[in-house]
Amino acid sequence: MAKTKTTFFCQNCGAQYAKWLGQCNSCHKWNTIVEEIIQKEEKRSWKQTTKTKRVSNALKINEIPFDKEDKISTKNNELNRVLGGGLVKGSMLLLGGEPGIGKSTLLLQIALTLPKKVLYVSGEESQSQIKMRAERLQNSNTNCLILTETNTQNIFKVIEEITPDVVVIDSIQTLYTEYIEASPGSISQIRETTAELIKFAKETATPVLLIGHITKDGNIAGPKILEHMVDVVLQFEGDRNHTYRILRAIKNRFGSTAEIGIYEMQHTGLRQVENPSEILISQKEDNLSGTAIAATLEGVRPLMIEVQALVSTAVYGTPQRSSTGYDIKRLNMLLAVLEKRAGFRLGAKDVFLNIAGGIRVDDPAIDLAVISAILSSNEDIAIPQDFCFAAEIGLAGEIRPISRVEQRILEAEKLGFHKIFISKFNKVNSSNHTIKIIKITKVEDVFSNLFI
Repeated sequence: MAKTKTTFFCQNCGAQYAKWLGQCNSCHKWNTIVEEIIQKEEKRSWKQTTKTKRVSNALKINEIPFDKEDKISTKNNELNRVLGGGLVKGSMLLLGGEPGIGKSTLLLQIALTLPKKVLYVSGEESQSQIKMRAERLQNSNTNCLILTETNTQNIFKVIEEITPDVVVIDSIQTLYTEYIEASPGSISQIRETTAELIKFAKETATPVLLIGHITKDGNIAGPKILEHMVDVVLQFEGDRNHTYRILRAIKNRFGSTAEIGIYEMQHTGLRQVENPSEILISQKEDNLSGTAIAATLEGVRPLMIEVQALVSTAVYGTPQRSSTGYDIKRLNMLLAVLEKRAGFRLGAKDVFLNIAGGIRVDDPAIDLAVISAILSSNEDIAIPQDFCFAAEIGLAGEIRPISRVEQRILEAEKLGFHKIFISKFNKVNSSNHTIKIIKITKVEDVFSNLFI
C-alpha cells in the first residue's frame, strides 16, 4: 500500500500549507483552508494499456515537423476569430463564465456543428437533458457522441474505444481520478484531472475543451495553476438580464488576446453577431445631447461604439464621477484637461459616463468621443448622428494621432457616417475616402467645430 500524506489547500487560490491556518497568507481569505489526502505514488498514464514509457527525443528546431493546416475550424466565425483561426491539435482550452451565461450552450453548439467526431462528456447533466437542449438548438450531428461520466479512468476507456477528434468536458470541477483520495472539485482533484487530460491531449494531438466554474469574485474556481497549465483561457461575459454575450481571450498561446467574439442569446441558441456596431449604437429617432460615436478597435476588428455622458449640477457637496465600461481614472484626467486647458468649469458638476452595449473599452482612441459627449451634455446641444471621432487626448490638451486610423475611417464610411474627427498629425489622404475627414489639433478646436 502506498504511503498517504495529508496536506492543506486554500480553496480560493490553491496555496498549499503543512498545517491548518485560519487565514490564507496568499489571498488573505478567512476559513478557506481545508485538509485533503493525496496519495504519493507513481502517476500512471492516461492510457491504461501502455506497457512502456515513451521517451521524448530532443530535436533541432528546424527539424521539427510543422503543418500550417494544424488548426481545426469550428464552423463558428466568432470563436475562430478569438482563437486565432481555429482549434490547434493537441491544445487544451478552458472556458469560464458565470452560471447561466451560456457556456454549455456554446460548446454543445460547437460540438453539433463540427465536421469531426466529437465526444461530449457531461458530469452535470444526463444524456436525455443534453438531447433536449440539442433539440432546442435545432442542430443534429451524427458524429457527436454524448457521455455522462465523472471518473477520468472510465472516460479514457471510452476515448480509446471511439478515438474522437475533439473532446469536450462539462465541467472540470465535476471530474475525479481514482489516484487521488479527495472529493471532486477539490484543489487536488482539479489539478490531477487536468494534468491527465493535458497528457492525453499532447500525446494524441486531440483538442480538449473544458468548462470551468467561477467563484463569486469572477475568477475560475480551483488553483491558479489551472490557468497556467492550459493553452487557452476564454472568458464568457455578459449580463444574464441582457441577450448579448462577449467571448474574450484571457490567455492564448496560439493567437492574440485582443480579439473578442459577440453573440446574441436566442431561444434557438447563440447567434453570431457579425456586425457588432448594430448592438453598440443605440437606435433613436431624434438627436439627443450627451452622445458621441467613437471608432475603436478590438484586436483587428473595427467597432463603432456609442459613448453616453450626463453632466448635471452637483446636488451634494462633493461632485460625483461615475463610469461604466471606461476607466474612471482616465475620465478624471480628461475632465482635468477640459478644466485646465479649455476653461470649462466642470469641477462643481456631476459627470456620469457609459459605454452603450455593455462592452468595456480600453482603447485611448475614444478619448475624443468622451470629451465630445461630455461637452454636448454640458452645453445641452446634440451632436449629429452621422459624426464620429477617433483620437487620443494628451495632458497638454493636444489631439494625438492613433494607430490604424485607415481601418477606423473605412468602417465609419461603410456604416454611412458623413464626418470623422481625427488628429491633424495622422497622415491620411482625404481624396481616397468619401467621408469628410476633419483634422484638429487642440481640445478647443473640438468645441468650435461642434457647437459654434
